[in-house]
Amino acid sequence: MNRISIIKGDITKLEVDAIVNAANKTLLGGGGVDGAIHRAAGRQLYEKCKTLNGCETGEAKITRGYNLPAKNVIHTAGPVWHGGKYNEPSLLKNCYLNSLKLAKEHNLKTIAFPSISTGVYGYPIEEASKIAVDTVMSFLKENSIPEEVTFVCFSDSDLKVYKKNFKNISL
Repeated sequence: MNRISIIKGDITKLEVDAIVNAANKTLLGGGGVDGAIHRAAGRQLYEKCKTLNGCETGEAKITRGYNLPAKNVIHTAGPVWHGGKYNEPSLLKNCYLNSLKLAKEHNLKTIAFPSISTGVYGYPIEEASKIAVDTVMSFLKENSIPEEVTFVCFSDSDLKVYKKNFKNISL
């Protein structure tokens, strides 16, 4: 499916209609990609996020991109990994699904995802990437918007796992 690409890079540098922020439930910034997005977007993003009353795990909310090259930021609160016994796979799937639904609702043609919950939240990259790729591919089969989805990996090892799982998903 040529509507999906997988790259290694800095999500804050992409010129797309929306980047997805792997946020915490407060939406007020944090570590990893969340902190990087808030720093790159500037104070206005923080001020806007203060008005959103947070975000439940698996849900998604949208803001402008402010100082980012991306026009918008879709914030989603990923699940913390507790061994998979607390509905983590379903919650992670909802992060991707609800972000894609927001993109469609706002007619955003290009969207970029980080690897949600695989940093400090401890979700195993192998399992998380399978959920991410499968969820996005299923959504794109049924929807024409977004037109393009990019998975942005932070490391070479994550990139390798995503590419392997992309090849292994049955269409």
